[in-house]
Amino acid sequence: MAQRIRVAILSFAHYHANFWAEAFRDSPLAEFVGIWDDNAERGMEAANRFAVQFWPELSPLLETCEAVGITSETVQHRPLIEAAASHGCHILCEKPPTATLEDCDKISDIVAKAGILFMQSFPKRFDPVNHELHRMIHEGELGRIALARVRHGHFHGLDPRFTTQWYVDPALAGGGALLDEGIHGADLIRWLFGEPESVTAMISSAALGLRVEDVAVAVFRFPGGLLAELSTSCGFIAGDNAVEVYGTRGTAVLSGVDLASRDITQEAFLKIYRFGQAERRWNVLPIIPRFKTGVFHQQNPLNFLEALSRGTPPPITLEDGRRALAMILAAYRSAREERTVRFPLS
Repeated sequence: MAQRIRVAILSFAHYHANFWAEAFRDSPLAEFVGIWDDNAERGMEAANRFAVQFWPELSPLLETCEAVGITSETVQHRPLIEAAASHGCHILCEKPPTATLEDCDKISDIVAKAGILFMQSFPKRFDPVNHELHRMIHEGELGRIALARVRHGHFHGLDPRFTTQWYVDPALAGGGALLDEGIHGADLIRWLFGEPESVTAMISSAALGLRVEDVAVAVFRFPGGLLAELSTSCGFIAGDNAVEVYGTRGTAVLSGVDLASRDITQEAFLKIYRFGQAERRWNVLPIIPRFKTGVFHQQNPLNFLEALSRGTPPPITLEDGRRALAMILAAYRSAREERTVRFPLS
């Protein structure tokens, strides 16, 4: 068996660090060597739970590693990437890659000069139910797509404890629901349909009164005329249909793939109706989303380790992260300036 990859996690600020630590601990490809966190209490608690060493200093840990997972506050991504790259460590980075395109471009230079592998975290790319939807769209089973709707969000904004966390601090998060949750939907839209040509968007913080937006709606227009609506929030008490795709030969509806729908929707996750069916009823495909089964966020570190082990390019790149970020930043600009914004961003 090949030598295991020595890997660490930098910061437990983001909750997804728990899933990544679980994957690193259990994978036969990895040797989970430790955790660093600028919040020592948080880092030590996590290290105790996962039975690994807590490192109070960053550089000594990086000197022992080949790879790291970065799950810090968004604005800390760039300095941690810079530190890891300076030690030649390969990087898996939580979404969004950064809060600005300028930082994204600087990270690109850092990664290129260091000659390391950088993988962006977008777990929707690894869910078989999304792959089936991608196949149907690209093989033309639904015909010409006229409209797509992607709703992605959660209900944590309704918890008073959430208002004390860094997710709602614009200085640490870089944005609210549109950036934190909406970027998942933006990447899915881009993965399914390609590059948009413009966006028109609105945001609001009226419902929850947070320092960042708690709800957003963005409509992306594509060169062929397709319209793709992205709606996101941290205040969805419940939801069902998370993805709807309307084509000239059929319609696909997907649910159970965000926190608002995961625990409520119990069956019929992917439904298809095809033009000309004898009966006016949905056909249910027997696919259960990974998000429903609880092995969703672990797919990022597992695929990261697989790419490192095989010496292959990462399945999701920094450029993927940058383009999804550009979609979100354009939506912010559209909402702020109350106009349609075209791509590419200047």
